[in-house]
Amino acid sequence: MTIAVAAAGISSFALLYAPQPVLPQLAGQYHLDPGGASLAVSVATGALAIAVLPIAVLSEVVGRRPVIIASVVASVVFGFLLPLAPSYPALLVLRALQGVAIAGFPGVAAAYLAERLGKAGLAAAVGAMIAGNTVGGMIGRLAAGFTAGPFGYHGALLVVAAIGLVCAVVTVLALPPGEQGTFAITSADRPRSERLREQGRAVLAGLGAAVRRPVLLVQYAVALLAMGSFVALYNAAGFRLTGEPLNLSPAIASLVFLAYAMGSVSSATAGKLVGRFGRRRSLVGALLLTIAGSVLTLSDSLPLVVAGFVVLTGGFFAAHAVANGWAAAEAPENARGQVGGLYTLSYYLGSSIGGAVGATVYGHSGWTWLIVLTAGWLALAAVAVVAVVPKSVKASLRDPESLKEAFTDQALRREQALRR
Repeated sequence: MTIAVAAAGISSFALLYAPQPVLPQLAGQYHLDPGGASLAVSVATGALAIAVLPIAVLSEVVGRRPVIIASVVASVVFGFLLPLAPSYPALLVLRALQGVAIAGFPGVAAAYLAERLGKAGLAAAVGAMIAGNTVGGMIGRLAAGFTAGPFGYHGALLVVAAIGLVCAVVTVLALPPGEQGTFAITSADRPRSERLREQGRAVLAGLGAAVRRPVLLVQYAVALLAMGSFVALYNAAGFRLTGEPLNLSPAIASLVFLAYAMGSVSSATAGKLVGRFGRRRSLVGALLLTIAGSVLTLSDSLPLVVAGFVVLTGGFFAAHAVANGWAAAEAPENARGQVGGLYTLSYYLGSSIGGAVGATVYGHSGWTWLIVLTAGWLALAAVAVVAVVPKSVKASLRDPESLKEAFTDQALRREQALRR
């Protein structure tokens, strides 16, 4: 299961962000400013954000595994079609369709893991999943960045599609069955019209439950603001590194995506941080670390800029792992798909809007004002966590075995009450 989910994550995120390192080449080819070129990323993440919630609801009917399989296969197909796009508008249309296809994995994966594992081990599994996603994003960006020089952006996108194909085959062959869709289990023997009405009521009830808890609303806000900041910085990174005063070649500039290795480490160890410091402090600390890293990139010294990207990447992925795991653990049983869908919607809505706005701010006002903007978004997310989430809702468990059963003290108390 771990290999299959990791392969799906690598495929999905390699394909989703493959155009990011070649944005300067797209801008030159089609005479675009940074904001216009960044649409190659933003339209895909925006389409993903729009599609993720309906697909998450669909997974309640047909089950999680079929949705994940369909997602990785369709996204690879669109990946091979992208280099054939005859114009930039056509490329954007294909990217939007690819974003819809990719939505099936991030919108369903956390719920799939929760159903397979229960709360025991969920934090570690989500951290490992995000680590795999991080590796995929890094591989896709590096592959595109290094092959764009000799093969152009068309060849770079084709190389990434080939990587996605290999990972999709692994997923199809290795992903074990999950639980049958909730609606399919509860209403399989009833007339179709009655099943549809019941499913509609259950969807609305689940959506209501997914937006009723303040602790969940905070995680959605963190996803929106943190991801918006992160993608804004990386969308502009290629222009910053290849322009004055750093003047790096596109291939060398793409090495900045090696910072994603730090994201893999930080996301995979997020569960340990939560066990020691609690979710609340871990999340706020990770957001503040992301701000600190972004401030380091203000320097014109290449080593400091690189160090800044490493720090902000590690901080962001730690924050994402904590927030995503928190949302999955706090999700009501009748709303797992909806909570996962809303979190992912917020995450990629942040990517789409934040990435486009950030690239536009960079194009008009420069890197300093982009840092001011993104630091403000991250600080707002940290304030939301401190202001809304009670101090009692934290994971301060010291017993390693207890940590395996629950990611928070609150979850442990609920489980103990059920045992009684």
